[in-house]
This record gives sequence, structure tokens and C-alpha cells, in this order.
Amino acid sequence: MHFTLEDLIIDITQNGAESGADTVELSIVETWTSEKAELRFWVKDNGKGMDEKTLKQIVDPFVTDGIKHPQRKVGLGVPFLIQTAEQSGGGWDIQSKKGEGTTTTAWFDLRNVDTPPFKDISGMFRTVLMFQGPKEITLHRIRKGAEGLPDLDYTVRKTDMIDALGDLEDTSSLILLGNYLNSLEDG
Repeated sequence: MHFTLEDLIIDITQNGAESGADTVELSIVETWTSEKAELRFWVKDNGKGMDEKTLKQIVDPFVTDGIKHPQRKVGLGVPFLIQTAEQSGGGWDIQSKKGEGTTTTAWFDLRNVDTPPFKDISGMFRTVLMFQGPKEITLHRIRKGAEGLPDLDYTVRKTDMIDALGDLEDTSSLILLGNYLNSLEDG
């Protein structure tokens, strides 16, 4: 079960990182107006992608390739994403081409009582930057119109963080990375 939107986003981003991709991009746009409060994210990878048959099957929780978790007979990540998005007044879309990669998009109504909380963006970004596999992970964050909070528009690249901080698995590097991401979120 996913308790926050961050859990859903991490799960989908991890799928991209484990797809054999060289690059994974995660974009999050949070928009607040008098008409809507929406969080939209998309994860784009250049991994192995999926054919039409597999793309149709991933929405079924009782279908899994059995590679990532050989003992499991279910694959719940995408079905949980779909259920959460639809129950919270949002939606989803997945586009994929075999050998070219996948783009997963989901959006949520932040004013809907069924939308899970979205609070620890810095922690989520730190987790995503530590994924093994892709040579580059790019994070893009936009927030506009949130009352009492500054507008944001920033991009973070894993290779830049490694150049500046060294090994991201080092405790002191993780602390510095966390401080940097928190400062970006604070505007």
C-alpha cells in the first residue's frame, strides 16, 4: 500500500531505473489556482520499453513478468497508481515503445480528500538520486500559485550532484544532498 504520493512516484521512477535505461527523467508540476490544485508527474526513461500486448497487461495486478520479484505472482505498482489517481479526481497515461522507453504520467487533485499526502519532496528526490543503473537521473520541479509558499522551478541532475558531493552513498554526501534539496524546496 502506498501511503503518500511520494511512495507512488518512487515506485514508478524505480521501474524506469530498472528498465535498462541510461537516462531517467522525473518531472513534478504542482499548480494552484482558484479553479484547481493539481499535482502532475511524469517519468520518462529510455529503457527497454514495452510492446502493445505488455502495455495493455500492466494495468492488471495479476500480471507480472516475474523477473524483479520471482516469488511474487502479482504486480501492484501500476494498478495502485491508476486506482489512486482515479479515486483522487485525477488520471493517468502510459506510453511505451519496445526498445525506446516508457513515459508514465499521472495527475491528482490536491484538494480531493482521497488524495494521499505530498509532503517530503526532498526525501523522495534523495531516494531517487540513489537509484542504481541509469547514468543520468534528472529531476525537474515546478510549483506555482501555492498560497504562502514560493513558486519553484529547478532542475537537479545526478551527475552534477556526484561531481559536487562525491559518492552519494557516503553519509556526509547524503547529508549535504538533503540540505541542498531542502534549500531548493524552501525557495
